[in-house]
Amino acid sequence: MKENSVVAVYHSHTEADQAVKELQRGGVDLHKLSIVGKGYHTDEQVVGYYNTGDRMKYWGKVGAFWGGFWGLLFGSALFIIPGLGPILAAGPVVAWIVAGLEGAVEVGALGALGAGLFSIGIPKDSIVKYETALKTDQFLLIVHGTAAEVAQAKDIIRTTHPVHFSQHSGDEVAVAA
Repeated sequence: MKENSVVAVYHSHTEADQAVKELQRGGVDLHKLSIVGKGYHTDEQVVGYYNTGDRMKYWGKVGAFWGGFWGLLFGSALFIIPGLGPILAAGPVVAWIVAGLEGAVEVGALGALGAGLFSIGIPKDSIVKYETALKTDQFLLIVHGTAAEVAQAKDIIRTTHPVHFSQHSGDEVAVAA
């Protein structure tokens, strides 16, 4: 099902966290928000992940960052995706990735993450850019919903100074830098 979405790329978890707080203050429905990132940097050592009931926990340098998202957003997961390595995800994107892993979405050479993003209307060329951002330890913030909800989110995201953001509407794409 094609959906309206806006995808923003941030250099750090601190920037992504601030953007989520701004979206929350702006009244954006957090059930329509996802975040994806590696959750670590090369100089950090992840001690571990564990699940407590309905929440996954993270031990490591940015544990508070991921723990906060897993408390706010619906769904969380750790995936090891060929070509990307281990990624952490929170929000509806988890279900999109699972659908890609289960083969519910067949999209040529795209991996599970790419197939999940493609399934909601994000074009393949944009997906390649987003996967490259993840490979370089950046974070993706995705908001999906009605045209009005996405427009509201885009206006808020613009004020948070992401590296890049794009608005997607089915097969039509409007790009901003």
